[in-house]
Amino acid sequence: MTDMQVRPAEIMIAAIAPMLQDLSHVAVGAQSPIPGSAALLARHRSGGRLRVSILGSQKHNPFTDGGRELFDCAGQGRIDAFFLSGGQIDGGANVNLVGVGDIANYPRADQRFPGSFGSSYLYFVIPRVILFREEHTPRTLVKTVDFISAPGTSSPDVYRPGGPYALVTSLCVFTFDKKRARFTLKSLHPGVSKADVRAATGFDYDESADVPQTELFSREDLTVLRTTIASEVAETYPGFAARLWNV
Repeated sequence: MTDMQVRPAEIMIAAIAPMLQDLSHVAVGAQSPIPGSAALLARHRSGGRLRVSILGSQKHNPFTDGGRELFDCAGQGRIDAFFLSGGQIDGGANVNLVGVGDIANYPRADQRFPGSFGSSYLYFVIPRVILFREEHTPRTLVKTVDFISAPGTSSPDVYRPGGPYALVTSLCVFTFDKKRARFTLKSLHPGVSKADVRAATGFDYDESADVPQTELFSREDLTVLRTTIASEVAETYPGFAARLWNV
């Protein structure tokens, strides 16, 4: 591996960062190092104009009351983008953070996930929610989730300014059409084919005849990511920064 070869996690960062460029305030959860890195890179590109709030950070967290203050800020419409992942994500952008199997007898499910926390609330009120999942397999991207922690869409009579914007994985980028409740394959990461994505995805989606490659970093941006951003990320996500960048 040469210095300029991009790692899979870095490709996801490269895919997410441009989605944040036109925003004012981006919030990141305490367990989201890839989106956190992308948000800090987007802030760097904006010359510091983008506000980034990372839960659990001492340096990048203006909230003094943790999640409650984040929820209040989101409910007031003062957060433009947030990130959600899940044990399962389906073709309707529904997210499962509870478990799989016999959910009706929860907590005696076959497998338990960390829990929903404020995912459903934030999914409803933040305009641009970007879903992400490193593992892109039929086990994680399923036809129908076993439990809906946060629904991708709502009926027309429900006031919902927020919702899914895109899904970024280790293989590709999907965009989401809220009216059709359906994903479209937007770009393929380097070395990945449309057939690879189709075989690894449990839900159906749309695709065009020609799907472009995910745009990667400039040499300058990659250098900034691996130095300045890596040091900032290490403050909140030390394990991630150590594994990816030896920081």
